[in-house]
Formats: sequence, structure tokens, C-alpha cells
Amino acid sequence: MPEDERRIKMSSLRKKTPSLPPKISNNAVHNSDPNLSTNFPANDDEDGCNNRRSDASSYEPNRMSCDASPITMSPWNQTSPFQSSPWLSGAADSSGHQKNDFVGSIVREEGHIYSLAATGDLLYTGSDSKNIRVWRNMKEYTAFKSNSGLVKAIILSGDKIFTGHQDGRVRVWKKNRKNPRNHKRIGTFPTFFDVLKTSMRPKNYVEVKRKCTTLWIKHCDAISCLSIEEGEGLLYSASWDRTFKVWQTSKSKCLESVKAHDDAVNSVISTKSGLVFTGSADGTVKVWKREGKGKTMKHHHVETLLNQECAVTALAVSKNGSFVYCGLSDGLVNFWEWEKQLSHGGFLKGHKLAVLCLASAGNLLLSGSADKTICVWKREGNVHNCLSVLTGHTGPVKCLAVEREDGSSSGDGKLVVYSGSLDKSVKVWNVSEKSPETQQMVTMPSLKEFAVL
Repeated sequence: MPEDERRIKMSSLRKKTPSLPPKISNNAVHNSDPNLSTNFPANDDEDGCNNRRSDASSYEPNRMSCDASPITMSPWNQTSPFQSSPWLSGAADSSGHQKNDFVGSIVREEGHIYSLAATGDLLYTGSDSKNIRVWRNMKEYTAFKSNSGLVKAIILSGDKIFTGHQDGRVRVWKKNRKNPRNHKRIGTFPTFFDVLKTSMRPKNYVEVKRKCTTLWIKHCDAISCLSIEEGEGLLYSASWDRTFKVWQTSKSKCLESVKAHDDAVNSVISTKSGLVFTGSADGTVKVWKREGKGKTMKHHHVETLLNQECAVTALAVSKNGSFVYCGLSDGLVNFWEWEKQLSHGGFLKGHKLAVLCLASAGNLLLSGSADKTICVWKREGNVHNCLSVLTGHTGPVKCLAVEREDGSSSGDGKLVVYSGSLDKSVKVWNVSEKSPETQQMVTMPSLKEFAVL
């Protein structure tokens, strides 16, 4: 198992059921997820945050390392709980349901896939390597290089590409209009000038976490995810340093840094309504309200949706904002309903190991897991049913991206799903969002036990 993946920020999993409504029984919870400690190389960086953990003795409390376990016993190497056809495609099963189509794989031996972003027929991938690769029709279209390596997050906005990196910086790229194969780096957050200017005042240095002091405009740990609010021109970056930061994209300025959690922030989602959701390895999902603009902007904590001992590993919000989802290190997906003042709606039980990524499209929710599978959930009202389970990856599914097929419209059921994995591959799937009455779908012999409303 790669060194970097052992650094996934998860608090140790205890055999305790998450806080759920009384109607949900305790036996609905799996507690089989591995807990991987976080460990940085002992290299100093230029921001003065040079205390990165380099050995087991410096692990924080509530961590558990897999180093002591034989590789053959690692949960990452266990077989999938769904023992079926490798691709779940082809002929109909015994119930007459047609399986979703597996299109193909993209494999390039240069590292584990940590991030994906799709637009139209283009797919951007980030991995262990210094390269950000662009694919078209499953063939390499172009690539551009960042010296930081390890691209943890990619987000697209118009002709710009924002990438979050292991070194705690955000880099901005732009396609050449005359030759879209060429990508040029046009900026880095924070800018060199802002770092120099801010560093002259001692009050601009803050303690982000124990024994780690840095400028408030800089992340002193890896960026875990990005989210963009295009209407306001804001970019959100969340980090393992327990903060999220807000950037004004037009001026490359850091407007605010929020110390959001007591452990790594694994996901951040911004919405048009001004609400921001954050999920953390400390087991909480928090809601923040954005108020003001520019230098007067502030994010206020307004609610904590979840507070338990399993790490929150991923977040997603439905397109219309009516549902908020969070993936947990125990394999569950919790959801909340906007129309009911974000009251807890229930949880979805479909994975044996940690949920590592979520993606929402139309009435579908996709969840990727350390158990190497992808569950496709169909929402009807507030009821969620597992329509299909996509298998074929030989490593944990780390990231997902969804695009509509060319010419399709919302509701007609034509989606292209990309899944990136620590097996160094990206797989491409055709998935339908039509209802069971009009579209045949994958079913598993014991699937009903995995759908909890």
C-alpha cells in the first residue's frame, strides 16, 4: 500500500453506532473500515511549518496505523463483498434486469488516481505524478506538469482549471484559445507577493494545529478538496490542517481562513444559497453561513449536522440543494433533507468498508468505497434504492466524476461515470438514471439488505 494513502485522514474507528434516529437499528452499521494514520515526510517547507510527522511516535491521538499489519491482512487488499461478474455488464441477470455498461479502462503506470474532473468529452486526472493528464474518448489528449506532484483535487470553471496539491497550494491553469491542448499556469494561491507582504507582520502568523504556525493565508498541510461558487467568484479550499480558506478568484486573494474542525477537513461544499458544508476526520459535519463580501466576508458556524466517532470522508449536495449527503469511514452514507430544515433523513448501507467519494447527478447518488465498488443510488422523494453495484476495480475507489452524454438532457437517463482508483486506473461506465419501470438495471441477489431508508 502506498505511503501517501496511509496518510488518509481518518480518526480511529470504534465499534459504536453513529447518532441516528431511533427508527434505525444498530445492526445496520458496519464497522470494518481501516483507520490509516497521517504521516508526512520530514522535509521542511518555506512557510515555516516544518513539524510534519515523520514517525509513528508523533501520531496524533485517535489514530491507528496499518504498518504493523501484514500486507495480506490489509483491508485494502480484501476481495470485494460483491462476488459477481468483473464488470457487471453484458447479458441480463436471472431477474431480467440489464446491467449498466462498462465502457473501458484508462491505465497509465505513473501513480494512484486521487482526483478527477470532467467537462464535455474531456477528462482531467490527477495522480502521484507531477502530471495532470487530459483524456478524450479514453485516449490521452494532452498533459501539463506541476512540480509539486500529488494532485489531490481538480475543479473546472470556464477555461480555467484549479488544482489542489500536497504542498498546500492551489494552482490555476488556463487553456490556450488557439490551441486548447496547451495549458499555462497563470497563478498560485497564495501569490508570492501576498506571502511576502503578509509575512512582515507577526500578527499574521497563526497556530493552525499543535506546533504548526504559519501565515493565515497559507495551508500548512495537504489540500484535500476544492469547491467553487462561480456566481460570487469564490474558491474554497479545505485542508488536513483543519481549516478551509476562501479565495477571490479574480484577484487571487485569500479573503478568509476558518479554523473549522479539530481534525483534518476532508470535504467542503459551497452552495448558491450562501451555505457551506464541511466534513472532517473528527466525525462532524458542520454548516457555515456566508455573510458579507470582499474583505468584510465572514463565515459563521450555524449548525452541526453530525457528531460521532467515525470519520467523515466525503460530502455531496444534490443539484437542487434538497439533499445533503456525507460518506463515513464505517461504510455508511448519511443524508439530510433541506425541506425539513436539514433534519436527518436516514442512512444508506451498501458498502463494507469506508466510503471515500460521493457524486450527485440528477436523482442519482454514486458512492465509491475502499471495498473497491461503486453503488448507484436512485432517489424517489426521500426514498433511496440501490439500483446497481459497479465492480471491477482492484483497489479502493478514490474519486468520481459524472457527465451527461452528448445531446442528453436532465432526466433522460444518460450519464457517463468516471471512477478513479488506487489501482492506478480510471474506469468509464454508462449509467442510466431512469426509473426501474422504464429501464432495466443491475440487481444483486441480496441487494435489499443494502438499502436502508
